[in-house]
Amino acid sequence: MENYILFIAIASATIASPGPGVVLTITNAIKDGFLGAVSGVFGVAIAMLCIAVISATSLAAILSTSALAFTILKYIGSAYLIYLGIKMWRSSSNFNVSNNNSVKSHKKKFTEGFLITLLNPKPIFFFMALFPQFINPNEAYIFQFLLLAITFSVLVVIIHFSYAFFAKSARTKLSTPKGSRVLSKASGTFYMLFGAGLASANK
Repeated sequence: MENYILFIAIASATIASPGPGVVLTITNAIKDGFLGAVSGVFGVAIAMLCIAVISATSLAAILSTSALAFTILKYIGSAYLIYLGIKMWRSSSNFNVSNNNSVKSHKKKFTEGFLITLLNPKPIFFFMALFPQFINPNEAYIFQFLLLAITFSVLVVIIHFSYAFFAKSARTKLSTPKGSRVLSKASGTFYMLFGAGLASANK
């Protein structure tokens, strides 16, 4: 394995940058506290692990060579993000921060985290470009690949947990009806912007 520490640094910077998964984690933590964000974080992390595996398979080659396949997946992911954004906007009138977990189940949060990550084709190309830079061709490929993929997923959990820990401190400020509306509209706007950005993205 070459430059493993450099890989961790690049992966950490990428994971920490704002994106749909980060917004989901922060929103869940503000609404339901740290524990309320855990299932969504694991959804994002497991989806990233799946994407890493996909990046090493023939499916990645299909997506990289087929404009139609890439476009279909891109628009599905975009539509899902916009759908979540509209849901957040519509819920702004009755959303209420409390000390108890919201009605939204952990299973649903996990599914949201998993889908908003898996339905975005861009990470596949990121992994296809990143992983070969850190794999030594003279050593066992599978071991090195699994190490990089699992490391990336573990970093997702650590960094998103950090976001959730700090975000939960804002719950008291958002416990008012006005604060609730601001949170819902802000989160909804971010989701819709990410969806529009994904729809207009090229490979």
